[in-house]
Amino acid sequence: MKGSFLRSTSIVGAMTLLSRVSGLVRDMMYSRMFGTSPAMEAFLVAFKIPNFLRRITGEGAFSQAFVPVVSEYKLKREHAEVDALVAGVSGTLGLLLFVATAIGVLAAPVVIFLYAPGFESSGDRHDLAVEMFRWMFPYIFFISLTALGAGVLNTYGRFGTAAFNSVILNVVMIVFATWIAPHFARPGIGLAVGVFVAGVIQLIAQFRGLSRLGLLSWPRWAWRDPGVRRIGKLMLPGIFGSSVAQVSLLLDTWVASFLLAGSFSWMYYADRLVEFPMGVFSIALATVILPGLSAHHAAASPERFNATLDWALRLTCLVSLPAAVGLLMLAGPLIAAIYGYGKFGARDVDMASYALMAYSLGLMGFSLVKVLAPGYFARQDTRGPVRIGIIALSVNIAFNLVVVVPASRLGFPAPHALLALATGLGAYVNTWLLYRGLVKSGVYVPTARWRQFAWQMLAANLAMAAFLWWASGGWSEWVAWRATARIFRLALCVAGGGGVYAAVLWLTGLRLRDLRAV
Repeated sequence: MKGSFLRSTSIVGAMTLLSRVSGLVRDMMYSRMFGTSPAMEAFLVAFKIPNFLRRITGEGAFSQAFVPVVSEYKLKREHAEVDALVAGVSGTLGLLLFVATAIGVLAAPVVIFLYAPGFESSGDRHDLAVEMFRWMFPYIFFISLTALGAGVLNTYGRFGTAAFNSVILNVVMIVFATWIAPHFARPGIGLAVGVFVAGVIQLIAQFRGLSRLGLLSWPRWAWRDPGVRRIGKLMLPGIFGSSVAQVSLLLDTWVASFLLAGSFSWMYYADRLVEFPMGVFSIALATVILPGLSAHHAAASPERFNATLDWALRLTCLVSLPAAVGLLMLAGPLIAAIYGYGKFGARDVDMASYALMAYSLGLMGFSLVKVLAPGYFARQDTRGPVRIGIIALSVNIAFNLVVVVPASRLGFPAPHALLALATGLGAYVNTWLLYRGLVKSGVYVPTARWRQFAWQMLAANLAMAAFLWWASGGWSEWVAWRATARIFRLALCVAGGGGVYAAVLWLTGLRLRDLRAV
């Protein structure tokens, strides 16, 4: 088992890196061709709703309830029983999703109004968002069943196949944005059709891996099956607890619909850059450790459970903290070099940079929640994160009401950045309460390695921050440069910052072998 989690995380991270790079190309096409136009704003709002539900089913409550039960079946029962469970869950979930999808499509005008009420004053954005939503909402049906297949593959150690799936969405959307959507009378509708097509292809892509495992049986309705009911009971309370960050983003969208035109786009492009390191590493790591923690719990091995969680937390800090520092110090250059072309002007660069700086401050909180939550879900405890999630969400709402709304009415120039800051604050509250709960219950005891590790991290990040401050220069200069000059300078900053960070870690005594002991 030694090093296996690191190898699996590397595989998932590599596949997710490919996904994030292709996603970055996709977003660059969005910004160049649509900028912050009403069509782009409507698309982002309409797609956020099924994307929010995807996060719950793909990376949240469903996977965190499904994977531990499947892991237990795999460890303690016959293969035929695992196959029956997968067929029962897919049939039951599939029918419920089909009904929910039909209701969502019919209720599209109401959903868009509730989600972005500020659009009502702009008829074009509202009507366009409704039509786009009707094309994109069925995506939740396809991607939820895709998440089910990915959970099975991950349980059997087939992480690469499942992780590659998100690349499919990006490739399809690049094709539609570049070559297909421009031929539509309203190009935004072409983007929405692309989402629908991508969902179908992602689901079909799971079939081969499941077939090789002998787990591609015909779905069946099986609500009375004990395993299916157990997953349902674990999932329902976890829906809220595992998706607090997503609920916070929904609230941000609701408030942002009343802010300056372009706020959705500025926050979206900034959020995509923050999700890059989180997706490549934090989500990949959480995906890998959940089956392992579930197996340790099922085998009654608290020592290995503790060692795995401790290792995951150290690795998360090692990667996510410098990523947060880098995004903060290079916010302007990153936005200018990646998005600042075509219809995405200098003002858009500035406003998106403010949002990126605010989001970067919360990156550690977002990342640690991803790693701490499996410590609960692996033990089939979904109620604890629910209580914690309610508290964190309340803090976020309070900040929006007390700070963001008054600041917007008083003329604060970038109120959307305060929305991003509120989301990060909620994530840190969530992180602290999850951590405290694990420690107080005796499930997790921090190891002695943390004292030296903390000083190594502090020194390395301070050195990297100083280098990036010197190397990035004045941000206003970046917009005036050619694309090649921006990218070259950014590459030097990133490579140099990474080199300084790694060098200081090595000089303070950190070695690769220190990251393999699981």
